[in-house]
Amino acid sequence: MQSVVKSPGSQISVGLSPLRKFWQRFIGFLFPPETDTWLAVLRSGLGLQVIVYALFLRSDWHYLFASSGKGLVGREVGEAITAFDSPLIPTFGWLVAVGRNLNMSEETVLTVAWVGLLSAGCLLLLGLLSRPAAIVAWFVHLCAAESGGLLAYGADSFMTTALFYLMLSPLPDRYSFDHWVAKTKPKNPQLLGFWRRVLQVHLCFVYFIGGLAKCLGNGWWDGSNLWRSLIRPPFNLVPPDLLVQFKYALPLLGISICLLEVSYPIFIWLKRTRRIWLGCILAMHAAIGLMMGLYLFALVMIVMNLAAFGVPSAGRRAQATSATTEQ
Repeated sequence: MQSVVKSPGSQISVGLSPLRKFWQRFIGFLFPPETDTWLAVLRSGLGLQVIVYALFLRSDWHYLFASSGKGLVGREVGEAITAFDSPLIPTFGWLVAVGRNLNMSEETVLTVAWVGLLSAGCLLLLGLLSRPAAIVAWFVHLCAAESGGLLAYGADSFMTTALFYLMLSPLPDRYSFDHWVAKTKPKNPQLLGFWRRVLQVHLCFVYFIGGLAKCLGNGWWDGSNLWRSLIRPPFNLVPPDLLVQFKYALPLLGISICLLEVSYPIFIWLKRTRRIWLGCILAMHAAIGLMMGLYLFALVMIVMNLAAFGVPSAGRRAQATSATTEQ
């Protein structure tokens, strides 16, 4: 019998084959083919978010972002904190300095910024000039969030992040006015899939870290954190006597929130449990908005979750649609 001697090259190729398979799967995970339906949900949802944000702050815009002696605290405090983190983060101080060179008063600059933010939200909702509108919305909102650093909260961080992803995503989508007017070609399905994957992974990290932090404390296991959150002004929309009647349900709700968030990265990926977890997450954020008055926070989280996991994955249908359109 003759023995078969394998060459060193064949042994190396056999050893590398598992690594190649792993790399191919990793690339397939990062760049899954997708349609732009999820992008249309994100664009229109963030457009509505920006509009609501601008309208909520309409009467207090100058009061919040004016300089010392004119506003509530003075934006210098927030901008000093921001400059300590990094001098490259934009603030309203940048715009006021530019406006001063153009002989524009601070009040005029702030008014122009508010009008620009509201206009950008309307354009995003319609899908008109989507890319410039996304850039303007992200920049002006970032200036507002950083200049009002003492008054900013979680909604501002998520809103800035979502607008940043939208700004870099392959706009415009086929449901926008830009597509109807300019007759743009369909975007690369893998590129659409990559930006959706970035949004999905980002949400998984957010919920897992948040859920893990809740699990490490006692306040969510006995319901005391929920109690303090619901009775603290200005979030005390639910009457205290009603909370007392359902006080035994608070520990159960607290434990459910901990388990829901910490297990989000697992069950949101499984097709059998995705709708259940997505529905629970949406219900949780809707309850936060209605029971605590955090409407902007609830809206931006609902929009991000719907864009990330609410739209069914297209898969091969995205590639087929793109190929058909190009032909």
